[in-house]
Amino acid sequence: MFDTILIANRGEIACRVMETAQRMGVRCVAVYSDADAGARHVQMADVAVHIGASAPAESYLKGERIIRAAQESGAQAIHPGYGFLSENPDFVDQVEAAGLIFIGPSGDAIRKMGLKDAAKALMEEAGVPVVPGYHGANQDPAHLAAEADTIGYPVLIKAVAGGGGKGMRLVEKPADFAAALDSARSEARTAFGNDAVLVEKFVAKPRHIEVQVFGDGTHAVHLFERDCSLQRRHQKVIEEAPAPGMTEEMRSAMGQAGVRAAETIGYSGAGTVEFIVDASDGLRPDRFWFMEMNTRLQVEHPVTEAITGVDLVEWQLRVASGEALPAAQDDLSINGHAFEARLYAEDVPKGFLPATGTLTHLSFPEGCRADSGVRSGDVISPWYDPMISKVTVHGPTRAVALARLDRALAQTQVAGTVTNLAFLGALARHDGFASGDVDTGLIGRDIETLVVAAEPAPCHFVAAGMVALDVTGGDWATGFTLWEPLVRAVSLAWQDEPTELQMRAEGPDRQIWTVGEDEVIAVRVSGRWLIGGDPMPEAALAEGVVTVFDAYGLAFDIIDPLERAAGAAGDGNLIEAPMPGLVKAVFAEVGQAVAAGDRLAVLEAMKMEHALLAARDGVVAEVLTTAGAQVEAGAALVRLEPEEE
Repeated sequence: MFDTILIANRGEIACRVMETAQRMGVRCVAVYSDADAGARHVQMADVAVHIGASAPAESYLKGERIIRAAQESGAQAIHPGYGFLSENPDFVDQVEAAGLIFIGPSGDAIRKMGLKDAAKALMEEAGVPVVPGYHGANQDPAHLAAEADTIGYPVLIKAVAGGGGKGMRLVEKPADFAAALDSARSEARTAFGNDAVLVEKFVAKPRHIEVQVFGDGTHAVHLFERDCSLQRRHQKVIEEAPAPGMTEEMRSAMGQAGVRAAETIGYSGAGTVEFIVDASDGLRPDRFWFMEMNTRLQVEHPVTEAITGVDLVEWQLRVASGEALPAAQDDLSINGHAFEARLYAEDVPKGFLPATGTLTHLSFPEGCRADSGVRSGDVISPWYDPMISKVTVHGPTRAVALARLDRALAQTQVAGTVTNLAFLGALARHDGFASGDVDTGLIGRDIETLVVAAEPAPCHFVAAGMVALDVTGGDWATGFTLWEPLVRAVSLAWQDEPTELQMRAEGPDRQIWTVGEDEVIAVRVSGRWLIGGDPMPEAALAEGVVTVFDAYGLAFDIIDPLERAAGAAGDGNLIEAPMPGLVKAVFAEVGQAVAAGDRLAVLEAMKMEHALLAARDGVVAEVLTTAGAQVEAGAALVRLEPEEE
């Protein structure tokens, strides 16, 4: 076994790898960028090495710096985590040329699976079923359009390199193919440096089911399946294991296909073979097809660990150090059911826009596993993926596990940034999901019911007011003057809408609150504070904002009466950057007539491209940015002429 390893990654995966490695007595070396100088993975490590500026291209993607850090710190091996250089075969070759061990598959195995078109051809030769489609080298748009016609619409355009939904577009009809191809290629070029695509048949009621495999370079086993069908924009949201409705016949067929895929390429380490499944007639062993293989540890590996009792990182370290596979196929079994929900800093009502901010408060309830790379006080940076945590639960049955997920999400507390927590909670309570009737289109079909704006009740305003006025301690002097009860007032804003509150203390254990003009609520102590008879929810105050931890978190701004008049309303004619990012393209020109919904610019942020659209018909008055500009959130990009009265 190694005595020192370097982890060539950051965030929750670096922390996750360290937890197992340090438990095994292995010394861990972290690498970090400027933005991550105070990050959790840096604090956890035994040694930390600075490798460059905040941009990944200047730090976490600099393979030579990472290798030099490993050599200088005495590491014998490098664990890549996932993302960044984890599936870069040239980096693997460089690691091995430096006399170090790469904790993962060979560069040759990664190359064979790195391009989706070549991988599908290889899998077809190995007898693994593949989706009907075009995976050839001819990238002429007319040829690709003709192939799409042959396959039959709807089709998927997919980047041959990478994953995570980047460079992927669904095309419903021939007229939309050209624009979708241009968009997919542009995003693929940015994300992977390769704009080649393939075209596949789009399955009518698709489920995304993947098989966890593990090999030693010669032999492989599978650790059963995960269902990752709950997706938005082709990115996974909630994963579970095992897949609901799975039959033993199909599980065996999929597992064998996964093992065959791994053994065909001489795979070593943890990997995932992803299949698309046609669930229109239930789960049948003749209705699944190979999509791609992820030659690394997956984000959702905790659900597999929960149902098998296997620590996949431990297995990675043991096999990479020269040990045989720790278990045979017959030694592995499924115990219960597990779910993982991905908690992100993102603005769901605004189309899941990634968000930034300082986490002023972060806590998770007992009874769940929370893999996180951030803590209270940490900043969600625009440079990296905005994941806050993966929340994983396990139970003896799917119903129990889902109930535990619902409870864990309801009790998770986040303040300082918007999150997708309420969206995850709505999914956990979705009737179709609860029954196991899932497919990749579920979120898209039910998005209006899943994305419902929170509406605070009067009791939430009172809870926020109590924290804002600091009257939760029961101190008699807090609410009284010498001669009479003191009436105190506070102004709170919910989503920029102000509400006036007034509190009259009638003793250390009783208050009367007026919310707005006529809502009166009694507050008293009976073991704990009760607002109108119900327990007061927990709340936290930071930087003039009170977050009430109910309904997945409700943030109220405390209005300073001295600043009430400050801050003019935004210009409705202005198109602004919704987040910090790089202006990838500008389509607007001064004097141009535009219609509502027209693309005016494209902003690249947090590894995704975001089209900025005209909110109304109008004429472009000013173009205030250029392609290639790095802008902050709220930066003015395009201004329209004022509407005529």
